[in-house]
Amino acid sequence: MEDCLFCKIASGDIPAHKIYENAQILAFLDLHPIREGHALVIPKDHHIWFEDLPQDLATQITTCAQHIARAMKQIYRVERVALFYTGIHVPHAHAHVVPMHHVHDVTSAAYLRDGADSFSAPPQMPPEKMAEVAATLRKSL
Repeated sequence: MEDCLFCKIASGDIPAHKIYENAQILAFLDLHPIREGHALVIPKDHHIWFEDLPQDLATQITTCAQHIARAMKQIYRVERVALFYTGIHVPHAHAHVVPMHHVHDVTSAAYLRDGADSFSAPPQMPPEKMAEVAATLRKSL
């Protein structure tokens, strides 16, 4: 797509701090990192939604993210690294790989009810509702 920021980065029209690249995917540093090292892994072909990625391409992205996560654990001495797709700001499937120095580095506001140094789980769904939701999802797969 002509106006897609990530397509322009993938084609080399816009510079990026690249970490990894092959014919299908590209990993580079996020311009607005949650933590130092926060990287994005994108398909070079334009796909808006992560669920529309061909399975082999999604696997390549995840495998690349795993390699980056292992490196982050060594470099930043963190116990965990987050991997998530959001697609909020750029309509091009992209995975975030973030070294987590704090439990709330990738936390939504729902978990911060008791403040930043605590961790409040949202209310648990009743077991019968969970069973219903799980059954609905299973039928849809």
